Amino acid sequence: MSGTTFYKMTGSGNDFIMLDGRGTTAADWSPARIAEICDRRNGAGADGLVILTPDGGATVRMAFWNCDGSPAAMCGNAALCSTRFAAHLGLAPAAGMKLATGAGTFPTRCVGEGHEAELNLPDFDLPAPVPGLALAGGERWQVLARVGVPHLVTRVDDVEWVDLYSRGSALRHHPAVGPAGANANFVSEPTQPGGPWLIRTFERGVEGETLACGTGTVAAAVALAAHGEAALPLQFQTRSGRALRVRAVLTPSQATQVWLQGEGRLVYQGALSD
Repeated sequence: MSGTTFYKMTGSGNDFIMLDGRGTTAADWSPARIAEICDRRNGAGADGLVILTPDGGATVRMAFWNCDGSPAAMCGNAALCSTRFAAHLGLAPAAGMKLATGAGTFPTRCVGEGHEAELNLPDFDLPAPVPGLALAGGERWQVLARVGVPHLVTRVDDVEWVDLYSRGSALRHHPAVGPAGANANFVSEPTQPGGPWLIRTFERGVEGETLACGTGTVAAAVALAAHGEAALPLQFQTRSGRALRVRAVLTPSQATQVWLQGEGRLVYQGALSD
């Protein structure tokens, strides 16, 4: 193949263009070029772009951009895909590596022989209410957490009844969540006893619904546990229908020993025309 080699990966429907940093650098990728390759009609199509670069020993550096070309410090599903991708390229051992991101360096590892990976996130403060936010119909409570990036979690009666584009956009841009905004996550209880919780996310940078959000799911799991509505570990059904699993230990003020497990599946390999 001629041109720059790329790999398309999916983490529970949250999809990414993956690049080997030994052959390209961040300087090669302007916001406009990132938006072009992530465009679903005129490019390869993705929620974001990742460049993975060896960083010494078993550490791999993950640079991540949203599909609009804006950089983001962290993305849980991109991290799961990066773990599998790093092992695929031989950049780090599948049994355990460290992933360096803009939000810190995290232990990660591949799980089993399939497509699963898991990510150990740093401790974070328990989600807290946001002054200045008012609940809409069908909403029970809202809290804000920072899991690499800010996440607003809204507990709703039924995620299927959420007007995600209208309500999600309004919350994502609400001044009360900060000048940079936050991802807006909506969660509702399982449809059957013992089943997975349901989650939908309006993601900043994508500026629409994403089929899965790893760090948003972590925020939702901790919020539910902190409110006494569920016990960790928890499983969630993402909008793609695939599962994300979260385990953690809660102290009076923080979530610790936080792990996210989910899919990091290679879909295909291609070449970009120069």
